[in-house]
Amino acid sequence: MAFTERPEIPTEKISPLSPAAQRIQDALKGLGSDRTVVEMTQTTRSAQDAARAVGCAVGQIAKSLVFEGACSRKALLVIASGANRVDEALLSAAAAEPVLKADADFVRRKTGFAIGGVPPVGHAEKLTIFIDEDLMAHTEIWAAAGTPQAVFKLTPQELQKLTGGRVVRVK
Repeated sequence: MAFTERPEIPTEKISPLSPAAQRIQDALKGLGSDRTVVEMTQTTRSAQDAARAVGCAVGQIAKSLVFEGACSRKALLVIASGANRVDEALLSAAAAEPVLKADADFVRRKTGFAIGGVPPVGHAEKLTIFIDEDLMAHTEIWAAAGTPQAVFKLTPQELQKLTGGRVVRVK
């Protein structure tokens, strides 16, 4: 489903941005992106919540899921379509090692963010990043921006360029 234009997004920008959201705005700028982080009055914690908040299809939400390499103990970030569930066997094949679901402490340590607000950029450590091939079918997508209320809009091509992520099949 392609992004459809609609009236102004129902947001109330919090001024200034919260510290975590500002870190993402700064990271985007540092990467040469002119995209703008917005903080919503409602939660964007889940893909369904985010889609409702911005008025798009759930598949246009770029949800960030962190896994741990079972052998390397490295963080693997999967940026998946909000409509998809990640198949761990496919991810293990792409990562060339078994993967484990990461706990909240691991996610915060490796990314610098809490579950529900993990963005695709601006992490505490360099992560191995995989992008769900289904996101590439959309004209525009929305990603988390550091808090359960902050998001930003971009294209799938921008997502790949900003993250250096590898596009793979995850479902």
